[in-house]
Amino acid sequence: MVTKAPRRSRDPVHRAPRAPKQAPPRDRQATQEKVLAAVGRLLARDGFVGLGVNAVAREAGVDKVLIYRYFGGIEALLETWGRSITFSAARAAGEAPASSSPGDRAAAFVRGFARDVRTHPEALEVMRWELVEENALTRRLAEVREAAGFEDLRALALTPEQAKAVDLPAVAAVLTAGLLHLALRARSAPAWLGIPLGSEDGWKRLEAAATLMARRTLNEE
Repeated sequence: MVTKAPRRSRDPVHRAPRAPKQAPPRDRQATQEKVLAAVGRLLARDGFVGLGVNAVAREAGVDKVLIYRYFGGIEALLETWGRSITFSAARAAGEAPASSSPGDRAAAFVRGFARDVRTHPEALEVMRWELVEENALTRRLAEVREAAGFEDLRALALTPEQAKAVDLPAVAAVLTAGLLHLALRARSAPAWLGIPLGSEDGWKRLEAAATLMARRTLNEE
């Protein structure tokens, strides 16, 4: 009697594991940008309710596995998105000449912030949603924004005397919150105290006023 040789199992567990394919750097960057853009669209349109990896994957048109691979999960993804759209007023302050005074840097900071809030419509919509929603994701995004805000303040490099005399976080909170409110109001109201919120001239006036307040706070006007 002839004994047949045992057939080789086709069970995947007996196969040598395949190394995961690594996406080319350009493909990975393009996918990350698509995912981050999708987060912004979802938040601006629907707010934080229902925001998750599956929703983002559908909106971006990518496999959700890539979101876990590139970002780690929804909280890490939201944190990355938050850093990508955080108002970059510190950049404007940092671009001031090395010889500039803290007042000059504060003026650049305020002008940069006023312009940033008008050129980040998705960020404004998210802040509008945050006024009516509160959950783990809104708290995480607020933490990212707080950290970025303190980086902005450190970039002003106050003198020791100014740091003692001025409650800088409180002053910055009033100025930036005021500008944010006016940028949000511009969506639904044409003016505030007679200042047209939809025009360049109106925002030039607001920038000039905020700049003056920043300089006078630091006794440089």
